[in-house]
Amino acid sequence: MSQVDPEPMPSTGVLQPGPGDRITDVGEVAVGHCTLADGACQTGVTVVVPHPGDLFLAQTPAAVTVLNGFGKSAGLVQIQELGVLETPIALTNTFAVGAVLTAQVRQTVAAHPEIGRDWPTVNSLVLECNDGYLNDLQAMAVTGEHYLAACGAASGQVEQGAVGAGPDGAQQGDQGTIIMVLATDAPLDARQLRRLSLRAGAGLARTGSCFGHGSGDIALAFTTAYTIPQDPAAPMPAVALVHEALLDPLFQATAEATEQAIRNGLWHADTVAGRDGHIRLGLRDWLRGATGA
Repeated sequence: MSQVDPEPMPSTGVLQPGPGDRITDVGEVAVGHCTLADGACQTGVTVVVPHPGDLFLAQTPAAVTVLNGFGKSAGLVQIQELGVLETPIALTNTFAVGAVLTAQVRQTVAAHPEIGRDWPTVNSLVLECNDGYLNDLQAMAVTGEHYLAACGAASGQVEQGAVGAGPDGAQQGDQGTIIMVLATDAPLDARQLRRLSLRAGAGLARTGSCFGHGSGDIALAFTTAYTIPQDPAAPMPAVALVHEALLDPLFQATAEATEQAIRNGLWHADTVAGRDGHIRLGLRDWLRGATGA
């Protein structure tokens, strides 16, 4: 990993980015990584925490768009049905989805022993990226402890590049997986958030992707403007939603933020050597080689 951050990637859009040019500019969103980088083990866990409160009791309005479903994620069906998040958003490698899901369940049940008995079950959310080009997936290196470490590291300062669930394991061509996570403080309902998440595809396309056959392309959007109580006896929030005709600026911001986040991730990623001699050149190293600088 790089010891010195490179200069920031210039903004590619027309809208003004947030002060940190990070998802944590929105509300009290936090992000944490746990990175495993040792020879053939090049993987990890990333979590996005929508707010600092109890995520099961105060659930976050959310929606998902599956642009191409070549992926092994967990929890998406209930989000599509109910439109809320009940846990942190967890990202990890393809073969670690089960381990991280179990860790999420244990984490939530530890806080609320009533879950699965007197209360409903928890809908864990784990989304995967295939890092198998660099990482020995069959080693099953990611455990529940790594998920908890990522949660413990969550803060407003987001390390970018080949960290956490970020090591690039994409194969040749338009393949691999990309998970696009969008946060807004605009008061939107789940249906409007789904409309927002769909526009992440515009930002992904600007970077050259056509959502190829072997690529899992999933966008998740949530709002920090309000929460939904888990307790059906608790009062529901009275929220003045954004009018449908006023969503265009949010659509544009979604496309620009997605494109910028992809470029930022590539720009900050260092060259990584993984299993069986496989190497992924970081963008800056590739550019230096291409220009002879």
